[in-house]
Amino acid sequence: MLQLIVAGVAAVAAFIITTGPLAAQTLDKIKQRGVLVVGTKADYKPFGFRDTSGAIVGFEPDLARDVASRLGVRLELEPVVSSNRMQFLQQGKIDLMLATMNVTPERRQTVGIIDPSYYASGVNVLAIKRASLKTWEALKNQKICAIQGAWYNKVVAEKYGAEIVAFRGQAESETALLQGNCIGWMYDDTAFLERLGEPKWAAFEMPLETILDEPWGAAVKLEERNGPWGQFMTTTITEWHRSGKLMEVEKKWNIPPSAFLKKLRAETK
Repeated sequence: MLQLIVAGVAAVAAFIITTGPLAAQTLDKIKQRGVLVVGTKADYKPFGFRDTSGAIVGFEPDLARDVASRLGVRLELEPVVSSNRMQFLQQGKIDLMLATMNVTPERRQTVGIIDPSYYASGVNVLAIKRASLKTWEALKNQKICAIQGAWYNKVVAEKYGAEIVAFRGQAESETALLQGNCIGWMYDDTAFLERLGEPKWAAFEMPLETILDEPWGAAVKLEERNGPWGQFMTTTITEWHRSGKLMEVEKKWNIPPSAFLKKLRAETK
């Protein structure tokens, strides 16, 4: 037993020794090179998308720009998708992830998700009107387009019997839906708000009740979650809520007011 205790203490000490220096690495590197690299979506209007010049703009790029400003460094945006955003963070290709990522227990084991969360969304389906979907149960044995890596794909497939056809990104899912390969596209409800107002999507609707509401988490490397870089982001996001910064950026991009943001601002104030 004593040997086990000693071994356990040694393991903890080794963990502290090996992870302690790492905790400050990213923040120091950012300051030393004068550049903050943030992974954001480039295909998720209005949260992260390319404008007519090809630049990545939107709700999350604006937040990334605020982080860079606080650090006094230049911002570099790296486009990511659901299937690679955590890997990019683990591999050091990005310093920070702000990429519409819902918080789940499994993801907390993989990357350093920052609390508090900065936004929230739920799951819904953009469906062809002639499908006449009324309930989630109506998805049984129906082909539903989705994005690879989305945490709710398995949940909906198991609970409602939908046949999930997963694609790499939004563009591929949109094309498949428009070509009739699926009766609907399952994704975050926030992603469909912009589309429903476009003539291109006149034959589609979002008829179901939004489910699986989950907060969005910014993330750093797992080993840096409780270090200087993670704590810097915790302080920054808390200030975003307290000052109303998030609600201002939401309004700038014509996003309907979020009940989540109102709640968090009241709590932080």
